[in-house]
Order: sequence, then structure tokens, then C-alpha cells
Amino acid sequence: MYEMQDAGRYTTRYPVAMRGDAVVDDKVLEEIKFHQDVVEHDSASPLHRIREKEMEISGRVLKAKQQADEIVADARRKAAEIIAKGESEGDKLAREAEAATMSAAEKDAAAVTEKAAAEAAEMEGSLAARRALAADAIVKAVTQV
Repeated sequence: MYEMQDAGRYTTRYPVAMRGDAVVDDKVLEEIKFHQDVVEHDSASPLHRIREKEMEISGRVLKAKQQADEIVADARRKAAEIIAKGESEGDKLAREAEAATMSAAEKDAAAVTEKAAAEAAEMEGSLAARRALAADAIVKAVTQV
């Protein structure tokens, strides 16, 4: 990952982007070029100081951007966890509501079945009594003729 770079009068050792091995951030490459320029030129010039401040501010901006990205990523992760937890709780509540509804429906069905059986027994009793009356009526009708 490190390669020897000839920076004019001095040979320096800085990370450089190598094909296939590693990718170096543009900001890092910019800093490397700046430091190489410092070695080649006068470091006391006003332009150099301005460039130094630009690099410092650029570094702060990059750091702030990275922190913002981390905050956003953390917020997204927490949101995904909240959504998953909500879905899990919703599924649980739905299953509980379904079980309660099924239990109530089964109780209602049992009550209707009992009521129907009682009505059928009552009708059979009344049918037996009416059968006897019907038979008597038929016998009277036949004997009167």
C-alpha cells in the first residue's frame, strides 16, 4: 500500500492508490499532494498558510460529514428496529385478538347448538301429543261416515 514517491529534492513515504490493492480517499490524496508541495516550496508564504487553513477546514468539514453520516445510519438502524418491534407486537396482538374472537364464536355456536337441540326435543314432544290428537280425529271422521 505504501510506495516511495519522489517529491523533488526529497523521497517521502505516503500512501498512494494502487490498482487492485487499495483505494485511497480523495481527501487523503489531496493532503499528500499538499505535503509534497510544502516540501518543494517555501512553507512561510501567505499562500501556503491559506492553503493550510483550507486543508484544516476541509478536514473539519469531512469529519463533520462523517459524523453526520454515522448519526443518520444510527437513526435508520434504530428506526428499523422500532418498525420490526412494532410489527412483532402487532402480529402478537392480532393473534391474541383472533384467539379471543374464535373462542367467543365457539361459545356462541355451542349455545346455538344447545338451543336448537332443546327446541327439537320440545317439538318432538309436542308432535307426539298432536299425533295422538290427529289419530283420534281421523278415527272419529272415519267412524262417522
